Amino acid sequence: MPSVPVCVRVSSSSSSSSFSIKQRNNKSNKTGLKKKSKFTIDCNAPGGKILDVAVFEKFLHDRIKVDGKAGNLGTSVTITRDKNRIVVQSVVPMSKRYMKYLTKKYLKKKQIRDFLRVVSTSKNVYTLKYFATAEAAMEEETA
Repeated sequence: MPSVPVCVRVSSSSSSSSFSIKQRNNKSNKTGLKKKSKFTIDCNAPGGKILDVAVFEKFLHDRIKVDGKAGNLGTSVTITRDKNRIVVQSVVPMSKRYMKYLTKKYLKKKQIRDFLRVVSTSKNVYTLKYFATAEAAMEEETA
């Protein structure tokens, strides 16, 4: 990567000030390296009961933004589904928080946000889990 000129003010004892240009190397920026991201959304708990995984995959395909445009995935983002698990692989930078945002948006759209929550189980994995209700807690205590 070419060095970047930096303008530095050099003060002198006289009233006039001068500027000089120094070269600075940016060795921390490595070009040519693409950061790959792989996120997994595990839908085992709600499975086929209240959540249709195929429709959720289609929702992600339509809503993920690449270069500011929704549905513009191209070859930079791939979405795959196997049974109750959705895997999103990205060559362009994408945050894990964005996957959580889209998952919560889908749950709200289908009006099942009151029953399910999105929990991070490991570094790049989100899992959908049922909320622990008061009735279920009382049943566990009596059993």
